[in-house]
Parts: sequence; structure tokens; C-alpha cells
Amino acid sequence: MLKYIINILLLFISFVATSQETKAKDTVEDVYKDRYGIRLGIDIIQPIYSLFDEDKKGIEIVADYRITKIIYAAAELGYNDVTTYEDFFNFTTNGSYIKLGADVNVYKNWIGMENIILVGLRYGFSVFDQTLNQGIINADPFLPNEELADPVIYNGLNASWFSVVLGIKVEVLHNLFLGFSFSGNSLISSKEPDNFKNLFIPGFNRVYVNNNGFSFNYTVSYLIPFYKK
Repeated sequence: MLKYIINILLLFISFVATSQETKAKDTVEDVYKDRYGIRLGIDIIQPIYSLFDEDKKGIEIVADYRITKIIYAAAELGYNDVTTYEDFFNFTTNGSYIKLGADVNVYKNWIGMENIILVGLRYGFSVFDQTLNQGIINADPFLPNEELADPVIYNGLNASWFSVVLGIKVEVLHNLFLGFSFSGNSLISSKEPDNFKNLFIPGFNRVYVNNNGFSFNYTVSYLIPFYKK
């Protein structure tokens, strides 16, 4: 009789242990499920600039969508209206742009964290107009300089470029992220007037030597989760 009681107790203990192990496994799996969804946000630095500098106006909407555990599809869409002053002339650039690409999260989060340290690539394209507001005409080097009489408008310009992006996104509240990114840009193509160079391109920003440049943003974004896996 004692033998049967011992066997029953052993079977009961084995059943309880198996149940606890299964429950613990399910709990761990629940903890490790990642959220997948779209993150929408805005660059806050451009509206702040426009409050203090009337020559700089712009807005940029940012978004990313999680494809795998570490890869995100990313996009930025924006508009710039910027007046640039040089030694002998000033001009206004206004137009819109889009940047498309992908980010890789190189940061290994703790359980339950969704912060990002990203390395990304972008293809950018912009359509814009340039207005030469003031300038000096040097048609003849032996004659006195002549001021530009009226603004000259160059319509229908465009440019494309390639960017390498580095940045971070940190969850400060549930689903709310603050971020910063820096982009190193290199022009692929640029449609220019015959007598005026595109020195500023929306989305690319200032064009420097060898057709290179950089841009950055400070973003506030919100994650809309769709599912977990």
C-alpha cells in the first residue's frame, strides 16, 4: 500500500513541476514578444528656428515601420523656405523633399525596452525654386559693379542625394520617443540654372565643397503598435 502511495505522490510532484515549467516558459515567451508597428513624429527643431529667425521656415514629418527584430523601414517628408546670405548676394530657396530608406538598430535592449541606436541609409529627392533677391552683376570686369535690379526666379529645379544616418530614439513615456539623428549627404544629381548654382537644397541643406553636406533633426514621435511576435 505504501508503495502505491509513494508512486502517486511522485506522479503528482512530477505533474506540478511540469505545469510550473510550462507556465514559466509561457511567461518568458510573453516577456520576449516584440511589438511591431508604425512610429510617427515631427522634427521640433525647424519650428523652433522659425520662431527666432524669419529667414528659416520649415517642417519635417518622420516615420518608421518595424520589419524585423532590428530592421526598420524609414521615411522623412518635409518643406523648407530658407533665405541664405552670401558676401555679394542673397537668395531664397523654397520646396519640398522626401527621404526613403532603412535603419538598423545596433543596440541590444534589456527585456521590455525598445530604445534604438540606429545606423541607416537614405535616398533623398527634392523639388524646389530659387529666387535671387539681391546680387552684383559682373558682366564686364572693367566697369563698376552693377546691382541686380529685380529678383530673378528659377523654377522647376530638383536634386537627389544619398545619405548615411546615425541616430538614437529613446522611449521617455509609454509609446512616446525622443530622438536625434545626423545625416552625411552626398549629391547624386542637381538640376541648376545656367548662371546660378544650387547652394541650398531642401532636405539636403547647405551644399559644401565636392557636393557634400549634412543635416540633423530632433524628433518627438509616437509608436502605434499593430501586433507582437
